[in-house]
Amino acid sequence: MYPYYESDWSVLPPECNRRFNPAFNMATIKQVVNEAIERVRMPTPMRLRDLIRQIRAARTAAEERSVVNKECAYIRSTFREEDSVWRCRNIAKLLYIHMLGYPAHFGQLECLKLIASSRFTDKRIGYLGAMLLLDERQDVHLLITNCLKNDLNSTTQFVVGLALCTLGAIASPEMARDLAGEVERLMKSPNAYIRKKAALCAFRIIKRVPELMEIFLPATRSLLSEKNHGVLITGVTLITEMCENSPDTLEHFKRIVPNLVRILKNLILAGYSPEHDVSGVSDPFLQVKILKLLRVLGINDVEASEAMNDILAQVATNTETSKNVGNTILYETVLSIMDIKSEGGLRVLAVNILGRFLLNNDKNIRYVALNTLLRTVHVDTSAVQRHRSTILECLKDPDVSIRKRAMELSFALVNSQNIRTMMKELLAFLEKTDAEFKAHCSSSIVLSAEKYAPNKRWHLDTLLKVLVAAGNYVRDDVISSTIQLISETTSQQAYVTLQLYKALSEDLQNKQPLTQVAVWAIGEFGDLLLQAPIDEEHNIHPPTEEKVIELYQKLLWSPQNSVITKQYTLLSLTKLSTRFNNTNDKIHQIISSFCSSLHVELQQRGAEYSQLFGKYSHLRPALLERMPPMEVVRQVDNQTNGDISDSEPRSTEESPQHIVNSDSNALLDLLGGTEGLDDIIKPNSQPSQPVSHSNNQDLLDLLGLDILPVAPSGDSGGINSLIMENNNPNLEPILNNQNTNFLRDDLLDDSNNIDERNVPTLTVYNKDGLKIVFSLDKVPDSNTLTINVTTTNHTLSNMTDYLFQVAVPKAFQLQLLSPSGTLISPNGQVTQVVRVTNPSKNVLKMKVRLSYIIDGNPMQDQFDVNNFPIDIWD
Repeated sequence: MYPYYESDWSVLPPECNRRFNPAFNMATIKQVVNEAIERVRMPTPMRLRDLIRQIRAARTAAEERSVVNKECAYIRSTFREEDSVWRCRNIAKLLYIHMLGYPAHFGQLECLKLIASSRFTDKRIGYLGAMLLLDERQDVHLLITNCLKNDLNSTTQFVVGLALCTLGAIASPEMARDLAGEVERLMKSPNAYIRKKAALCAFRIIKRVPELMEIFLPATRSLLSEKNHGVLITGVTLITEMCENSPDTLEHFKRIVPNLVRILKNLILAGYSPEHDVSGVSDPFLQVKILKLLRVLGINDVEASEAMNDILAQVATNTETSKNVGNTILYETVLSIMDIKSEGGLRVLAVNILGRFLLNNDKNIRYVALNTLLRTVHVDTSAVQRHRSTILECLKDPDVSIRKRAMELSFALVNSQNIRTMMKELLAFLEKTDAEFKAHCSSSIVLSAEKYAPNKRWHLDTLLKVLVAAGNYVRDDVISSTIQLISETTSQQAYVTLQLYKALSEDLQNKQPLTQVAVWAIGEFGDLLLQAPIDEEHNIHPPTEEKVIELYQKLLWSPQNSVITKQYTLLSLTKLSTRFNNTNDKIHQIISSFCSSLHVELQQRGAEYSQLFGKYSHLRPALLERMPPMEVVRQVDNQTNGDISDSEPRSTEESPQHIVNSDSNALLDLLGGTEGLDDIIKPNSQPSQPVSHSNNQDLLDLLGLDILPVAPSGDSGGINSLIMENNNPNLEPILNNQNTNFLRDDLLDDSNNIDERNVPTLTVYNKDGLKIVFSLDKVPDSNTLTINVTTTNHTLSNMTDYLFQVAVPKAFQLQLLSPSGTLISPNGQVTQVVRVTNPSKNVLKMKVRLSYIIDGNPMQDQFDVNNFPIDIWD
């Protein structure tokens, strides 16, 4: 009846064996023989292992593409057949090709055909293909829902497990809502394998659709009474996800703290269990999951924290530390102790554990210890201080990541008691560290010295050492801070100018910030430099006028010095003409030589300064008089004209910071911000000569305006004339208000000067422990709205590198001032002022972008603010 060939029977499947198929009969043998003959007639496709060998044997990318394209062409041809007996093998090869990065989307429908098959091997490959090739953006994704529902009701546990895994991996919100009831039913299954898979699938569904959480609550509570560790660990994971996403659920599950403590205690006291033992520790994976859940339940809860204090102390003292498994449990224990309302002795124990981690030879463990100490240093600073010497030793570690974390932690430990010791170590680190650390380290040293300096001389010496050690990696804020400190410390000006002269004369190249600070100080206090007392300790003698001018010549002719540095030097040299007595002709000769400079900026300065030695020599002493002590006001011009739909928010970090005084700030505001003042403020450049608040003559001269006489007290005629010359109509309402001191009250107000009237507020952001509130203050008789932004950190961790960016539509003008800081401590605040001008009375819309780092994880979010009061401009 059927042709028989000896070789044909070699391809018969196991169904023909009577021992494995009691239902064997003649109809079955006919079907099997027909399929076998068909397979013999068809060309046998390449096996997966042979395809892998061919691809690995390819010597070039072109040869590999040739193999892949040839096989893909063959697979496409077999897909055109209705009943391909090799579909499973072809999909397996296609998935391997997909993993190599080649397109494999044409196999999506074939995966669905395999899922619909009754054979388990076909289903397994089909579901794997669906997880890899399908997602919710494709219409084919919708066709799998019915197959999943059928397989979730299968009597074979492995088929149910496949369906649950696939549902958890590719479930769209619609699919999750359709099948959530089936998953909840399977969580109550008597089969532990299915319960474990169902709990994991519920975990994935809740992450995609949090509102489905209530469906799984009753079944989840019963998972904690399981004896099977696999089901128990999935149940703990599911509860943790629920508690982190819902405050109500968190309160609901706080009653299970005693149960978790009991389970954890049984794990610790349990004897050897081969099934769960890992390096002598009983099921460390479950212990870590329970510790994490305890931490979530104990945050800001004294009662729950007290219930888990004893077990945490027991875990911390009894866990074996010789193996990495024990260190993992100890690490999670430390995090739990630091996050909950634990006892003081328990926190000290946790910090001591981290101190032992710092002595470990494993670099990963040392890094984790430093990172954790950095997160917890503000919880118990005194306990961390005990390990200060070990932390400072980590600054010398060859691993760059460890050095970075050690540096950040060292700055967090600085206080008024250890400032001298810590600065000595950190300055030594600054001298030898890599270039990538110098900018951040130098700025942090300056901030710490400003906060904890024991006296002015020590403070100045520290800033000088930073300028020498960091070289060109010093940020602009260090330059401005040093200049401001020198300006206000009148008793030390002669001393510091002599020290700067000595440092500059020893190294004339590749230290632009040091050169800029030094020439500024010498230009301001050149007369004090010549009369400075001899520094016997360092054997430094005051120079002569000729030596100073010779030094300036070297600086101006040096090709290594930047144009900004030469601008500093030219202005300083011009000022020395009023400080020195015998070298004016030499100074005039040097300045005149720059009248033919190839650089336009230097040429202009040379020409203008030369006029002060000729026609306008009588104005030189008044124009170049010594600057009085300055106030620190960071002025940021951040006006954007971009449309809100496509404009990028701009940050204060993108704008330069300048030291200017209040009068000069007001004048810049009256002139419409810093627009057009390229000679004074240039983006991404060093700040030019600070402006004196005694008068505005230098500023007006730089602006190309006539030098106006200073108006008598109470007379605003000079300012009025200046405004009318610049045609700024927006300032007329301010000038017409005779009862307003616009220089002080209207234009220089910040978040600390809000009056007592009722100011409307908007809570524009409240997410992940970060809350942002806008306080709206309309400037009277103008189109300007002042928004006082208050950002509050409601978490227990520090938020670092906080950045607040804003964009508005083209019709508005935006000014974003510097924030009060970039570090937000737990329950701390950062304030910032935003000014918005609305000439056309349009509806205000605002796009805001946030970024910060918390617990070492960078966070970023973007949102729109469209609910400003309509009558705010009235």
